Amino acid sequence: MRKTTKSTLDSPLTVDIDRLMSMLCCGKATARKIGEASGAKIHVGSRVIYHVGRVEEYLNSLTED
Repeated sequence: MRKTTKSTLDSPLTVDIDRLMSMLCCGKATARKIGEASGAKIHVGSRVIYHVGRVEEYLNSLTED
């Protein structure tokens, strides 16, 4: 199996749970709840990633009046 290469992008399309936690400044459980509530959760095999755009839209919809 090949080793996963990591690249640093300013605005990635998807992130894993650790990066989502960092972006949201919250713990794993809260990041997972936000990711699922926003419909951003994507399964790729056994890996779970989150669509950043959907998370941002969801959070913006919560703050707009």
